[in-house]
Amino acid sequence: MKCDILVIGCGPAGLSAAAYGARAGYNVVAIDGLAPGGQLLYIDEIENYPGMESTSGYALAESFEKQATQFGARIEFWEAKSITKKDGIFIVETNNESIEAKAVILASGARHRHLGVPGEEEYQGKGVSYCATCDGPFFKGKTIAVVGGGDTALTDALYLSKLGKEVHLIHRRDQFRGQKALEDRVRAKENIVLHLSMNVKS
Repeated sequence: MKCDILVIGCGPAGLSAAAYGARAGYNVVAIDGLAPGGQLLYIDEIENYPGMESTSGYALAESFEKQATQFGARIEFWEAKSITKKDGIFIVETNNESIEAKAVILASGARHRHLGVPGEEEYQGKGVSYCATCDGPFFKGKTIAVVGGGDTALTDALYLSKLGKEVHLIHRRDQFRGQKALEDRVRAKENIVLHLSMNVKS
């Protein structure tokens, strides 16, 4: 397959690049080994996206994908394996086919942070999760721990407080680094218990 621009990664940045490139008249292909949307797919509610009322990450990801394809970008569920360059052309091998592109945009996005504590890998998928919106229903009525102090941790704690009996929010620092509006909502929730200046050991 040949194209003008190949975008590797279909999160918000990748889909935006695909939309802009296609709108400008370029033949654009965007690939990702995961579903389009990236980290947006893990967000239950987004309240601060300019020009929009509250929406879900999934809905916003859908609108990004729709816009990119409406402008003519082709989106494929393929994973990039290697990139080489020959005679000014990038050759990207995927798990499906080889792609020749005049330009490549790397939009690999964010990754989940791991704690690196004993038991984390062993219990992944058996109680340890990195996606509150994906796995939250499994913890309905249970006591849940969320680790972190940024927007994601605060948002996840709020979402899980609707499902769980009690949510323990553990943060290694003495204050949160997430948005004040989110912190205020967390502090107002009766079933969210804060544990500041604490580290998870196992």
